[in-house]
Amino acid sequence: MTTNGFTSPVPVSAGMGIFNAVMHDLDGPPAPRPDPEVVARAKRRRFTAEYKRRILSQADAAKEPGAIGALLLREGLYSSLLATWRREREAGIEAALAPQKRGPKAMGADEAALSEQYRQLKRDYDRLAERLRKAEIVIDVQKKVAALLAGTIPAETGLL
Repeated sequence: MTTNGFTSPVPVSAGMGIFNAVMHDLDGPPAPRPDPEVVARAKRRRFTAEYKRRILSQADAAKEPGAIGALLLREGLYSSLLATWRREREAGIEAALAPQKRGPKAMGADEAALSEQYRQLKRDYDRLAERLRKAEIVIDVQKKVAALLAGTIPAETGLL
């Protein structure tokens, strides 16, 4: 059956004929393949308090339909970020508008002293545990030498 001059294995509406015509026009050379290289690690974006305030004021000033969407699209933001920033601003939390530092908290002077003391005690413990292990080996050898010199070797040692 033909629609708009193109053959189709099944009857199609006029809309499908247009689709087939467009697809026929696209049968030129294949598109270049995308670059398969993968970026090593994406960088997390951090927003300053001033940037957040500026975006919130622009969003509040937007009166036309679609203006906030255009702002978010232009800045590359999600509407959930805007909602979170508004909630933080309304709660009066100025510190929440500042970027949060990630990772473990820094230690105070007391914690640093305790940590250093712990490391020293751990080194001492490891050193003494090694000395004890060596002493036990020496004592075991001395017992076996004494048994050999006495001429009586216990059967459980397995030396004879």
